[in-house]
Amino acid sequence: MASGYTGERRAHLEALAELLPAQGLVSRMVGGDDPVLWVWHPRTGRQTIIFATPTHNGWLFLWSPGGQGRADDLEHAAAALRQTLDMAQA
Repeated sequence: MASGYTGERRAHLEALAELLPAQGLVSRMVGGDDPVLWVWHPRTGRQTIIFATPTHNGWLFLWSPGGQGRADDLEHAAAALRQTLDMAQA
């Protein structure tokens, strides 16, 4: 069952996804009623899933390993995500 935040969550994830091609990243919305954003870096092959969650100060994006960005600062979040996925494969 979808939460009351589904529409807002999807809107934040879609807004972030729009900025990712400029960072050299590719993304796809997955999860249906509980949307998440699957993001990968075509050159390094690294990938992660982005979660969007409400906090007491607005919405926050979370990704592995330990990354986060604020939904009200999309450019910074996209750049931080790119930095995470830009690291060479181990």
